[in-house]
Amino acid sequence: MKSQKRNPNDRAFPRGYQTGVSGKSRSLCPFSSGDPRESWMSGWREGREDLWNGFNSKAQAQKLSSFQPVSSHLSH
Repeated sequence: MKSQKRNPNDRAFPRGYQTGVSGKSRSLCPFSSGDPRESWMSGWREGREDLWNGFNSKAQAQKLSSFQPVSSHLSH
């Protein structure tokens, strides 16, 4: 079974969220432009907002798990 290469857009938002919720700077964005950067920055903003609103680590983990893309398995 071959592993599929992950789409950077699928991982950008959760990674940005993790960075934002940890209080790190948005300058750490690994993308220079395009949709992945926009997704990462949206995640970072949402993470910062949750940090400022006082979400505890359990709430952050639960929210982060909801961002994980659902993988679909195709059988041929």
